Amino acid sequence: MHAILCAVLLIPLAGPGCSPANGEAVAAAAAARVNGTQISLEDVRGASTAAGAAAALEKVIERELLVQQAVAAGLEDDPQVAHAMESARRDALARAWLERAAAGTRVSAEEIAAFYAENPALFAKRRIYQLREVLVADAQDKLDLLRNEVASTHDLEEVAAWLRWRNLKVSAVSVVTQPAEALPMVYLPQLTGMKEGDIAVLPSPLGATIVQLAHAQDAPLSAHEAAPVIERFLSGRKRLALAAAEVRRLRAQSSIEYFGDFKR
Repeated sequence: MHAILCAVLLIPLAGPGCSPANGEAVAAAAAARVNGTQISLEDVRGASTAAGAAAALEKVIERELLVQQAVAAGLEDDPQVAHAMESARRDALARAWLERAAAGTRVSAEEIAAFYAENPALFAKRRIYQLREVLVADAQDKLDLLRNEVASTHDLEEVAAWLRWRNLKVSAVSVVTQPAEALPMVYLPQLTGMKEGDIAVLPSPLGATIVQLAHAQDAPLSAHEAAPVIERFLSGRKRLALAAAEVRRLRAQSSIEYFGDFKR
């Protein structure tokens, strides 16, 4: 029992009744020590980035140095800091509950196969698109006008000049190269039917995007290649749906009161 307590408490140096082997195990579980405060491997894993574990450790060390200064200055007692800490704690608890509610989410092989079949533009008929495009601001109510204009031309610069003549805010012509999965899914049905030189008007949140297909290269993904990507996507979608359902359930069975300007 005493050896177990030593391990749980992570005593850095072997004390009475704790063998040197236990002390070595504790040291192995640590990544660094900053002014006596231990940085655990778990801390490093939690901060891991594409730059690697060594860079993550340095990030954690720098955070610990700043935390120590803040504590020494008594910032824990600052009302704003205390509120931020409590808010972060509650956010972590809320996320933990949603993670538990969504635990065990599984995606079946049948679901993966169905998604593959339903989205050929992303997989079996996937293409890499080179597009020339101009962005038109505040044009949500002018889509039909734009489509009528582009229907009779294959010159994107001419279209952009005409739009400027009509005092619309138009960007310069730019060239982008993107695979199908990097484009909004609502664009794909139209893009897959386009030939090189064709121009299309696509709605966007800020107005409209006028694209001209410069080149498209076939780059299909087999069902086997696509399966891990589809599984991650469907799993994420299921977890979001479960989280939303859990929030609705909790709202339905709880008493929620609104006050002041929020009173309903």
